[in-house]
Order: sequence, then structure tokens, then C-alpha cells
Amino acid sequence: MLAKSKTCAVVGLDGYVVEVEVDISPSLPTFIIVGLPDAAVQEARERVRAAIRNSGHEFPMRRITVSLAPPDLRKAGPSYDLPIALAVLLSSGQVAAAPESAMFLGELSLDGGLRHTNGILPMVVVAREEGIKSVFLPEQDAAEAALVEGVDIIPLKSLTQMVDHLSGDSPIAPFDREANLPAPGEVAPPKAGRGVARGSVDMSEIRGQEHAKRALEVAAAGGHNILFSGPPGSGKTLLARTLPSILPALTHDEALDVTKIYSVGGLLPSSSPLIRQRPFRAPHYTISNAGLVGGGRIPQARRDHAEPQGRTVPRGATGVRPHSAGGSAPASGGQGSHNQPCSGLDNLSCQLYDGVRNEPVSLRLLRGPGHKECSCTPSTVSRYKRRISGPLLDRIDLFVEVPRVEYEKLVEANQAETSDDVRTRTEKARAVQQERFADSGLITNSEMGPVEVWD
Repeated sequence: MLAKSKTCAVVGLDGYVVEVEVDISPSLPTFIIVGLPDAAVQEARERVRAAIRNSGHEFPMRRITVSLAPPDLRKAGPSYDLPIALAVLLSSGQVAAAPESAMFLGELSLDGGLRHTNGILPMVVVAREEGIKSVFLPEQDAAEAALVEGVDIIPLKSLTQMVDHLSGDSPIAPFDREANLPAPGEVAPPKAGRGVARGSVDMSEIRGQEHAKRALEVAAAGGHNILFSGPPGSGKTLLARTLPSILPALTHDEALDVTKIYSVGGLLPSSSPLIRQRPFRAPHYTISNAGLVGGGRIPQARRDHAEPQGRTVPRGATGVRPHSAGGSAPASGGQGSHNQPCSGLDNLSCQLYDGVRNEPVSLRLLRGPGHKECSCTPSTVSRYKRRISGPLLDRIDLFVEVPRVEYEKLVEANQAETSDDVRTRTEKARAVQQERFADSGLITNSEMGPVEVWD
């Protein structure tokens, strides 16, 4: 007997509806999964077998063939456990019927319980776009899925609970969005993952560098990319960490986009389903091109609003070029490639070194009273500057020299301007741009093309 159920595959940030087909035929006991499954999907055979038995149901000892369509799309992760188990129960006649317009997501434990699954949010978005009315998923992921309106979210604790619901013995009420979603002020910050910095620095904590602070305000207001250059210890990284604190709050659509990335990456806090704080990523200066733009064996998405570099521009800095230009950036890996959306504010810092003694210096351009004389040869300076490609520099709107702060500035008692004060001006500037670009679909000045500039 043939049975079908629907689930979803996520590639990058894009979701695709997957139809699970199960056929049980009289033959020697065999469990086969076809349709480009990865190792995690292949291992679903053991999880599904144990979950069905430990839930009090009978696992058919016959030939079971599972097909995941479309067959040319790679399937990865354990989220296929629940739809496969359902289709097996349907095909063996242990469940009478399943809703036609429903999607099933979730990893099964050996006792039949449902575990947290990454990437729930983009999967539910796809379900809504495809006209699917309800989504069955793990109870702990219900709040995340409920961010998408227009779809009934059915939270499940176990496989048995799903069977009882479909049989009508114990119906489950859809997840109540209004009663369970936290208020904006209660939203927790994102988890700290690889290259993710926790929190940001307030501008009042920085002494001096008024011109650099002003440049950051202009960059935040217009969405411009900025490059800091200067000697070690001048405060470039500290300045970069203040950028999220002066940016306007995320809109709901932006928050959903950021949350999708953290959901797919498994970095979404368990205490909150929605990311409302602008993320700040600080990749190491030795990062590769694939690591910077989101490639690797399995392409991953990278979309962040503040992305400073380390002491030098990384080897993969050319991968930032499409990211800096906005739109989408290609990400390739051993298991495929895709174009991922990118919308970020690049904040680059370039630290200057003496190429002969490997000793921090300030180059001739940045020398000032009391600063050490630079011993670098012109060829050394030129070779260092060539580490930043010309096409990347073409996408930088603001170039700021950050010299060392004088001692008097560091010890002065005057309180510097806070990030809240700067953010107020940034929000006003964004409001003016929103009114200006109301008919063009643009958001900030940095997105203007020749037509908008001349108009």
C-alpha cells in the first residue's frame, strides 16, 4: 500500500516542499530510503523503527521503500523522521488518514518523543507560501513557527500524541500565538556562536575619536560601508563594536530574516523565538573565502548587519564584494551551490605593521607628534596596501584614519555622548530616507543607483 506525507528541505535559506512516499510490499524485511538522502536521513531508518515500536505500534516486517521527492534535491538532517514514521503507519493501516494540506517536521527519539529541529522558521514560511494549512512539529519549536501567520501550528510531544490527534481520540489545539509569544522587550539576545560577539559597546565608553564616531553615525544613517585604518591600540575594533548600538531597531521583516539564519544555524535562543537585536560578527583575519561568505561542504547562510574584519583583510575578502554591493551572494560547497540574500553593513579595520621588524607602527600618513617614526620602505607599504583588492575598496564609502588617542583625552572627566543619543539622530535620518524612497523600494542612501542620484 502506498502512503504519502509532506515535509520540507532547507538549502541555505531557501525551503523546498518534499513529498515522502512509502510503499510496503510483501518481501524480505528491508528498509530503503532513496532521493539523495545524507547520512542523517539514512539513519532515520533506525530511529523510525525504534520510535514506532516503543510508541506501542507495530513496525511492519516487510519491504519498505521510502522515496523523497524531488529526487534531485539533496536531503539533509533529521527533520524527516516524523513524516517517514507517519507514512509508514499510514501505509501499514495503523493510521486511518492524514490531513491533505499538512506538513510534518521533527526528529524522533528512540522512545517516540520529538526533539528540537533546526531551521523550523524557513520551513514554515515555505508551508505558508505553498498554501499548506497546518504544520505538525515538536512542541519546543512551536513558538518559533508561530512567528509565521496564516498557518496553524500543531505542537507535538511524541509520535503517539500525533497518532491520537489524527485518529480523533485526543485532538490537539493549535498553538496560541497571542498568549505565548514574548513581548519585544522580553526577547533574549542571540547565542554566541563562532565569530559572533555578545552585546555591543556604548559610545560613551570611548574617549576621543570624535571624527570616527561621526563617521560611524553617517555610516549607520545611510547604510554605508566604512574602513578604519590606523596603528594598533587606536580603538578601531572598539569603535566597530559600537555600531550595532547606534543602528535603528530591526523591523519585523528584518527580524524574521535574521531569525531564519540563527534557526538554520542552531543558534536561536531557547528562551526566545525571535531575534530583535542586530547581530555583530567578528570573523578572524585568517578566515577563508568559504567561511566568510557561507560556503563549505554544505553551503550556509551569512547575513549580518555589522561585520568587522581583524588586523588585516582576510584571504577571502573578495567574497565580501557581492555582499557589500547588496542583493545576493553565491555560496558553493561540496553538496551544491545557491544564491543567498545578503544585506549587511561592512565595517572594516586595517591595522598597520612594520614589515621589517613585525612591530606595530603608524605609517607616514598617520604620524603625529610623539609617534614613532615609521621604518617601512615604500615597497613594504605598497605591498601591504595591495592586500586589499581594488574592487573591494570601490565598495567602501567612508575611509577614516584613526590615530592614537592623546593621554589628555583618555583622562578627561567630560562624559561622551551615549549611543542612545546617536541612535535617535540615526532613526530620524532613516525616517527621512524612508519618505524619500517611498515609491522606489529602497531603504537607505547606499542603495541608490544612477537614476536615484540624478533625480
